[in-house]
Amino acid sequence: MNKQQPKQKVQVNALEQINVNAAGIDVGSEEMYVAVPPGRDEESVRCFPAFTADLHQLADWLKSCGNARHLKNVSGRKTDVLDCQWIQQLHTYGLLRPSFRPPEQIVAIRTLVRQREMLVGYRSAHIQHMQKALTQMNLRLPNVLSDITGVTGLKIIRAIVAGEQNPKILAEFRDGRCKKSEAEIIKSLEGHYKREQIFALKQAVELYDFYDKQMQACDRELEVMYKEFDPPQDPGTPPPTPQQGKPCRNKTSFELASSLYRMTGVDLTQIDGVNALTIQKVLSETGTDMSKWPTVKHFASWLRLCPNNKITGGKVFHTGVLPTQNRANAALRIAASSLKHSNSALGAYYRRMRAHIGAPAAITATAHKLARIIYFMLRDHKPYHDCGADYFEEQQRTIAIRNLSRKAAKLGLRLEPSTPPAVPGFVS
Repeated sequence: MNKQQPKQKVQVNALEQINVNAAGIDVGSEEMYVAVPPGRDEESVRCFPAFTADLHQLADWLKSCGNARHLKNVSGRKTDVLDCQWIQQLHTYGLLRPSFRPPEQIVAIRTLVRQREMLVGYRSAHIQHMQKALTQMNLRLPNVLSDITGVTGLKIIRAIVAGEQNPKILAEFRDGRCKKSEAEIIKSLEGHYKREQIFALKQAVELYDFYDKQMQACDRELEVMYKEFDPPQDPGTPPPTPQQGKPCRNKTSFELASSLYRMTGVDLTQIDGVNALTIQKVLSETGTDMSKWPTVKHFASWLRLCPNNKITGGKVFHTGVLPTQNRANAALRIAASSLKHSNSALGAYYRRMRAHIGAPAAITATAHKLARIIYFMLRDHKPYHDCGADYFEEQQRTIAIRNLSRKAAKLGLRLEPSTPPAVPGFVS
């Protein structure tokens, strides 16, 4: 019978006043109620409107009272006045945790990254509108082209909008790198070119071009912001080389990997499964200073990539991760799912976990591993080295043999390696 492990004991001293200068704010859309400890002012609770001038007045009042931190609302009280007083009391005893906010320079980049992501979504909607207009005319161009907004697709669509309806002439716009033949494209362009559908197609193209220009303007502003970072004095890794081959979808109009390297001093694109857009999305939410989290476990917990264990009465009720709207979490999950066919240690890890616990949990586990790698690279400024899928499989084999040997020893047995049987007629 296995001995039950002793439970960890945590010393709690919740009645000790930790933050004697604590203040509580109940934030509303039109007004805010603020509470400070008694004796700091004639009124310990005051109400301030939400205008900018009043916010400055609120900050001056807190400084004069010796309070300089605001906290989010805590449920459990019915009125705004009791809310702010309850917040102030909890904060005094150290029962509230401050929210994480990156530095202002990172916040500015985060705003533009989210703006760009919104523009990508708007542009994608008009790509669907183009596909719908083509389908209404029975033009099966999306069936032969993997991306109608590629070089071949856009040339053909712009020619249709300009008034060309001859499939043979339209097929001449085929790019030499297109996998489909000119005959297949001609066959896909045979349909009925209705006036109203061409008009709808024209407007979809114009809106697509508009949002594409907005994305380029956003990229130019991001490029300027990245140049404001000081170049790394003692970089942990060599600068990234420009990516060759097929560009990724929604790629920035400037060399993003080099800009991220200037900001961090390490080439995070060395990690398998992640590209510059993924790293940009993660860093715009977390920043580059990992000292905000005491350990890597705190970092993974903030990303909601750790199990939320709910144990009551010795019974486990829930062990899954908590739902979250964290954008860095979503980016790491997408990167983890792309490792399905990767010939790397991370790819082998994902496939092994998927075989044991299923795809959803394997994605979470691999995203957790990606988060740990990013944390240590940013903290220690050391490069990432991929040991390869074979090395990972060999490690797992060694672990499996060790476990089997331990089990065999408990049963009074011993493992012996078997030699492969000889094949008749085969001479080595």
